[in-house]
Amino acid sequence: MISIVGYTNAGKSTLLNTLTKSDITAENKLFATLDPSSRRLKFPRDIEVIITDTVGFIQNLPDELMEAFHATLEELEDADILLHVVDISNPRYEQQMKSVEKIIEKLKLDAIPVVYVFNKQDKIDVNAFDNPWLLNQGILVSATNQETLKPLVSKLEEMVTKHQRHGLGRTHSYERH
Repeated sequence: MISIVGYTNAGKSTLLNTLTKSDITAENKLFATLDPSSRRLKFPRDIEVIITDTVGFIQNLPDELMEAFHATLEELEDADILLHVVDISNPRYEQQMKSVEKIIEKLKLDAIPVVYVFNKQDKIDVNAFDNPWLLNQGILVSATNQETLKPLVSKLEEMVTKHQRHGLGRTHSYERH
């Protein structure tokens, strides 16, 4: 199971739609997704996984809301891989990344391997980006463009194949890709 996480409005639903050729609601507004949506993702080598879109995270989520979201986010506990989608065109992307990471820690999900997906590459000048090192820590995509998702699909297929071969689980070290 792969779960998509990220700050609200980072492009999680759009990514799910493009990866799985689905048509779940994806709007340019906060909390367009309030319920998790799961779809099948079939890799080129005929391996299938379930991929789930989750509600967007926000900074400084009050504990009361965290409890309300917890029911929605319980599906994350079953994830073998987390796709952390980051809107790289947002001027506050670093702050948003840290907020999501804090929530993942708070939910005690920080042992699940994470793949950083830097979305909206079409809205930035990669050569003039303020933190080029960071871009090498994940995969640059434009969630609306299937072509840009090929490296992500390859990485996920590699991770899933490795997981199946070696029976890797959450007890292994926290990977950042």
